[in-house]
Amino acid sequence: MSTSPAAAVAATPPPRRRRPGLILTALSAFQLMVVLDASVVNVALPSIRTDLAFSATGLSWVLNAYTLTFGGLLLLGGRSGDILGRKNVFLAGLTVFTVASLLAGLAPNAGVLVAARALQGIGAAIGSPTALALITTSFDGPARAKAIGVYGAVSGAGGVVGMILGGVLTQWASWRWTMFVNVPIGVFVGVLAVLFIAGAARAKGRFDIAGALLSTLGVSALTYGLIRSTSDGWTDPQTLTSLAVAVVLLAVFVAVEARITAPLMPLLLFRHRNRVSANLILLFLGGTMFGVFFFVTQFLQSIQGLDPLRAGFAFVPWGVMIFTSAQLVSPLTARLGIKPVLIIGSLSTVAATFWLTFVTPDSDYFASLFGPMILFGTGAGLLFTLVTRVGLTDVEPRFAGAASGLLNVSQRLGGSLGLAVLVAVFGAVIGGATHPSTAAALHGYHIAFEVGIVYTLFGLALALFGIKTPPRQQSGR
Repeated sequence: MSTSPAAAVAATPPPRRRRPGLILTALSAFQLMVVLDASVVNVALPSIRTDLAFSATGLSWVLNAYTLTFGGLLLLGGRSGDILGRKNVFLAGLTVFTVASLLAGLAPNAGVLVAARALQGIGAAIGSPTALALITTSFDGPARAKAIGVYGAVSGAGGVVGMILGGVLTQWASWRWTMFVNVPIGVFVGVLAVLFIAGAARAKGRFDIAGALLSTLGVSALTYGLIRSTSDGWTDPQTLTSLAVAVVLLAVFVAVEARITAPLMPLLLFRHRNRVSANLILLFLGGTMFGVFFFVTQFLQSIQGLDPLRAGFAFVPWGVMIFTSAQLVSPLTARLGIKPVLIIGSLSTVAATFWLTFVTPDSDYFASLFGPMILFGTGAGLLFTLVTRVGLTDVEPRFAGAASGLLNVSQRLGGSLGLAVLVAVFGAVIGGATHPSTAAALHGYHIAFEVGIVYTLFGLALALFGIKTPPRQQSGR
């Protein structure tokens, strides 16, 4: 029996209703898990060491295993979404991350936990740049600006949330819940993604196997060298070897990418002045944030004697202001333009880091630390949101994943490099002492913050002279 076209159309199920709010919830929740997991176990490390009999040196790999695989695979993860389909790749990354979180929570020994943390990093590297690319392709105009604002706020505040949540879960439940908490969230995000995120057309081209291997090994070697430098110093043979190997591999990677027709990292992305400046601002911002976060935490616990939970809650104003200022980006850019808001954000981070150089052992929190927390949170919220938007402006849809991966790499490597440099400076100031005096430690913190000011000034210079906003983009719309 034949069926008329009208009847066929009537019999076709209507397309699933688009729910932009739920799409953004899913993508932002995944990004929160990814950023949060870089810091959530910090407070739990003493309990993990006791429970799983970690050695003093092996304990650091609970953090490093995640950082290494996450940083090393970001470029590959971003481009995979372009070629294989962003929704499928996002779901694959989410699945790996969620299963790895379950395995980490159930880990019976140190080896299994470190392996599960490395697997978490793989899932994060696959899903995180793809999530940002999905935001750019799922939203248009002002809605995209607001969505990127939420994403930027989550990226900036995730570390603070991780410190607080890690302390709460470890103190009131068990360190294992810092891992288990990802499982129900992952299932929830997966359901939303399957139901509401639309599949996108795949970019034409084959997979750049050589580029994938070179970038993964090169960025992994660079990340490992930076991790190693914080514990063993810049003159350590393994540190120097890792950094040298990274330079060679990444140089070969660039040469290969320039010669092939379907590169993993299209070099044409670097022809856009604003995009390059945005990535560099993110690099310096990540370095300043990681360093300030690390040393303020040490100051609160080692000098002022706060327990980990109270030290984590001390960062609440920072996190609140990141979320608040990120939501103000759209109205501010509509009124002032993109460049002035970037300058305001940069000046806020300069002022906050400068203020921290005046802390003393007797500093009152509200007199000496509350202000820097407010200023840094405000600046970070404005900058994270706006440089993400600028870094994705005028990117062809087929390269959205690669551009997103580049932004993620800038933030992650900036954080690792910035922290490594500041830790080296601190170590030089205290003369390598294992247990420095209060006066020596405080002097080391002050010098580290002064170097952090240099990072923020580089970011300010890029906002002033690197960003060139065409008239049609002055409003940020």
